[in-house]
Amino acid sequence: MDILVFLTLLGVGYFIGNHRERKHYEDIKRREKGTLHVPIMSWGAKQDLPYAHEAQMFVGSVVVANDYFKTIAASLRNLVGGRVTVYETLIDRGRREAMLRMKESAIEWGASQILNIRFETSNIAGQTKGGMGAVEVMVYGTGIR
Repeated sequence: MDILVFLTLLGVGYFIGNHRERKHYEDIKRREKGTLHVPIMSWGAKQDLPYAHEAQMFVGSVVVANDYFKTIAASLRNLVGGRVTVYETLIDRGRREAMLRMKESAIEWGASQILNIRFETSNIAGQTKGGMGAVEVMVYGTGIR
């Protein structure tokens, strides 16, 4: 009986987690299309920066939690080794969402470009037995107008 309850909850977690992840990706793609007019560029130390009347630093951050199905799947994958692909979408969604939040605040300010962005990522919430409960992603860059 306990195994039946476990498998039922695992199945429900799988379908609900996939549905929510798919919806989040749809939202990200829609919002990315709306921010394409503000380019992001990285410049080397010896390159001239573009002329700007004003500059301001912008930050975007997000915490994305893992669902129970992916946590169990990652634990099983750790037994045999190899790439833990269930965490790749977690990191990808976190990076893209943080980037969008930064770009949206820069666009609201009136930025025409964002220069020299940097990402910071940390594993938080539930660091037990090698698992990842959530990931925090922060991105920052200089907006110019």
